[in-house]
Order: sequence, then C-alpha cells, then structure tokens
Amino acid sequence: MKVIKILFFILFSCNISIAQQKIPSVNIKTLEGKTINTASFDNNGDPIIISFWALWCKNCIKELEAISEVYEDWQDETNVKLIAISIDDSRNTSKLKPFINSKGWEYEIYHDPNSDFKRALGINSIPHTFLLNGKMEIVSEHVGYTDGQEEELYKKVEKLKK
Repeated sequence: MKVIKILFFILFSCNISIAQQKIPSVNIKTLEGKTINTASFDNNGDPIIISFWALWCKNCIKELEAISEVYEDWQDETNVKLIAISIDDSRNTSKLKPFINSKGWEYEIYHDPNSDFKRALGINSIPHTFLLNGKMEIVSEHVGYTDGQEEELYKKVEKLKK
C-alpha cells in the first residue's frame, strides 16, 4: 500500500506530459447532405467543444439548450466553438433541420448517420461531449448531462485560454 501511495505522489507531483488523443479523420454529413471530413474542423487555435446528440435524447437536448443560452457570451470571452454531431439514423435526417431551426441553435451542426465518427471515438452513450484544445487534441470529455454541468465545461474552456 505504501508503494502505491508513493507512486501516486510521484505521478501527481511531477509534470508528466501525456500525449493527448486527436479526433479521428471520418467523413460525416452537413445538414444539406454534403460530405465533410472531421479533420477539417478548425477554430484558429481556440478551443472546440464537440457534442454528440440525437433527437430522441432528452438530456442531449437539455445540454445543448443550456449551452445555447450562454453560447454568445462564451464565444465573446473565449472564442470557443461548439460543434454538435447528430447520431440520428438516416430515417430521421429530414427531421433534423426543422428541429434545429426551431431551437435557433447557432452551432455548427453535422450528421453522423452511420455512427462512423461515434464508433471511431468509442462512444457508447449520449450525450457525450469532448473538449479540444487549440491543437485539436481531446483534453476532456464527459458523458451524460445534469443541470449546471455546462458551467463546469466552461471553466475548462477558460483554463485552456489562459
């Protein structure tokens, strides 16, 4: 037990650099049906939030709605960009655009109808939200949503900007 404590102390007291995972290069769709590759995601060196969601996922919509209320401020203060990725199957493609328009979301929104991007990131449940640094490396992720969780996410975005 003493050895384990010592190892934890060494691990957490040293500045050990662990290579961050980059997002995989996968083809997904725009809401207009055009193909885009995830490797083209960019925010000029500023943080990006990628949120996986679906029309049937109430917590996904709650999270995106909560962020929508403060998103303009977040952008003004940190220049963060949110990219929402719908994992709805192709049968629901026609429902996406009207739903998004009714919400007034100002995010970049794409569709992963075959769940290729979802699988490439090893996502098992949604909402699943990733935070990327300016080098497009995943620095944080969380699964699920509870009220107020967007505030924790924003604190992480602010830390990246410092």
